[in-house]
Amino acid sequence: MRLVFAGTPEVALPSLDAIEKSGHELLAVVTRPDAPSGRGRRMVRSPVAAWADERGIEVLTPARPREPEFLDRLRELAPDCVPVVAYGALVPPVALDIPVHGWVNLHFSLLPAWRGAAPVQHAVWHGDEFTGAAVFQLEAGLDTGPVFGTLTETIRPRDTSGDLLERLAVDGAGLLVTVLDAIGAGAARAVAQPVDGITLAPKITVEDAEVRWDSPAFAVDRRVRATTPGPGAWTTFRGERVKLGPVLPVADGPALKPGDLLVEKRRVLVGTATTPVELGEVRAAGKKPMSAVDWARGVRVEGEDSFS
Repeated sequence: MRLVFAGTPEVALPSLDAIEKSGHELLAVVTRPDAPSGRGRRMVRSPVAAWADERGIEVLTPARPREPEFLDRLRELAPDCVPVVAYGALVPPVALDIPVHGWVNLHFSLLPAWRGAAPVQHAVWHGDEFTGAAVFQLEAGLDTGPVFGTLTETIRPRDTSGDLLERLAVDGAGLLVTVLDAIGAGAARAVAQPVDGITLAPKITVEDAEVRWDSPAFAVDRRVRATTPGPGAWTTFRGERVKLGPVLPVADGPALKPGDLLVEKRRVLVGTATTPVELGEVRAAGKKPMSAVDWARGVRVEGEDSFS
């Protein structure tokens, strides 16, 4: 089939690689416009745009996919289908109707669970034992379209959102191409989503990523893993924000009040509402990540110091 691919972040690249190796023709990509990045706020291409630039493939960057210029170009390209992976913008019905087979979205959950922008983060945060990916027909509703196919993935006890998403992106790419093959052969069948089991996965904000030390250890652990690598778990030490890598609940640790720090020879513990957690990496503002022990030695943690 003739395809136009819609996606923006790095997680979309395995699907692009899989499509490039398939028998389908990639006409162009649609991605979010260049955005400022880094301390210098230099304008940077999205990973999908950079991938296409390297291969001489046309890049479309509408601010909104309802723009007349974009719609006209999509009609000129006349794709059979538009596969989507983490595009990051709502697609209006007028654009959905242009390809013969519509827009087909790879979503990183087992729909109807975790509809929304952050399905992987919410699955980790809520302690799900497994999740997966689904390829469905994009429609006007939020991740509501009928599903062509799914795969399942176990969530490992120490998975961060980044770990889990990396595996789903690779396995999901194969699922997406399988569905595209079936659509091209006229053999695809989409099944309506169940009306039961709907959960929502809104975007995780920086405010959400603040660690609540008065939560149980398991909840602290899940919050940190769910927000790693982005937006990044954080807390406050001596009035300044520090970022935290994954922590480890300690079942037999000493009793500590929520947020209190205990520096030992080979580990740094923090109190929660239940048992303590052991810190992993710590990153102070303007500094590189370092082990918790090195950080504690550098700032000279004292008895009255705590996270808040």
